[in-house]
Amino acid sequence: MDRQLREDAEKIIHASIQAVMPDRAVEKALKDYRGNGGRTILVAAGKAAWQMASAAVKELGSVEEGIVVTKYDHVMGEIPGVVCFEAGHPVPDENSFAATRRALEMVSGLKKEDTVLFLLSGGGSALFEEPLLSGAELQEITAQLLSCGADIVEMNTIRKRLSKVKGGRFAKACAPACVYSIVLSDILGDPLDMIASGPACPDSSTCSQALEIVQKYNLKLSEHAMELIGRETPKDLDNVITRITGSVRELCAAAAAKCTELGYEPYLLTDRLSCEARHAGSFLGSILKTHAAEGKKMAWIAGGETVVRLSGKGLGGRNQELALAAAPKIAGLKGAAVFSVGSDGTDGPTDAAGGYVDSGTVDRLRAENLTVSGVLAENDAYHALEKTCGLIHTGPTGTNVNDVAVAMLWPEL
Repeated sequence: MDRQLREDAEKIIHASIQAVMPDRAVEKALKDYRGNGGRTILVAAGKAAWQMASAAVKELGSVEEGIVVTKYDHVMGEIPGVVCFEAGHPVPDENSFAATRRALEMVSGLKKEDTVLFLLSGGGSALFEEPLLSGAELQEITAQLLSCGADIVEMNTIRKRLSKVKGGRFAKACAPACVYSIVLSDILGDPLDMIASGPACPDSSTCSQALEIVQKYNLKLSEHAMELIGRETPKDLDNVITRITGSVRELCAAAAAKCTELGYEPYLLTDRLSCEARHAGSFLGSILKTHAAEGKKMAWIAGGETVVRLSGKGLGGRNQELALAAAPKIAGLKGAAVFSVGSDGTDGPTDAAGGYVDSGTVDRLRAENLTVSGVLAENDAYHALEKTCGLIHTGPTGTNVNDVAVAMLWPEL
């Protein structure tokens, strides 16, 4: 493994994530916050919930009452006046349901002069949930959506209709109090009604669109679930003020700036990457192969969120699959590497943030009697990258604005 390329990759990853940490963004969004003279109730949900809530309490000084609902191992300490819950992601669990019930209790019976400070980040669709059907059935439907290849917008279109809080229903529960919503975007194009399934945003999706998704992926739903799919969601909310902060565009811009600082000529391919992870990886590897003969130090950047189709029973995540899929294209290619990382510091149900491959990855796998095609067929990128020292670990970062992948070329190495 080329240590210089790997060190550069780590520097790019660190700079990118630091640029999209929510602290400053929350502080900036709260400069306009004045409240309405009544109580302020803080509700934070998502992978970045603890970080956002901590920044908000520091900025405001205090809140009357508050709750954080975030992913396991993402609470980093106590926040004055705020109770913290950790819960399941990407499939909601009983802690998700219990925490959301507590949040609904906090906002019930509020008056018009009261304010709900609602801090929302990616992952909220699983973490912030009180289902309209049994928890077990919701978990089973979520598992179907995760394994069929549905994208995040399609998944959220379904999940909104099965929930007491999604699709604007949480804002309805807060009325007549004002909801001041600060949103850290993790969906391409920043569609407010789809980020964490839009608990405080009118829903733009329709029942007919939800039914089309059910049919497209042949989802197995009960009669009750199908009845919920046919119930329309709120289309108008008059008690919500929203501020969007952070996005994958900023993540990509920071990656490009660091590449420039390190001497690479950066090219932003897209900040709306949306396809199968292994296809994206193969494409990035092909780009390196095409330009290898030019002799320049270059980097190609793609931000977004890919999907994985499950065919095996291995362990991994979309960023690990993306990186691994690039390995055959750059095998033996001097000074070439590809990495992909999730800004939240986690990738699928693993402790890794993503994966890294270089020109020697295929040979190292071969020494372990493994092939890239075989590993991908089993969706076991984690264990393969572990054997090749290709796992990227950052730990939970406190932010969540999609993923960034970078193809690096340094022919002179």
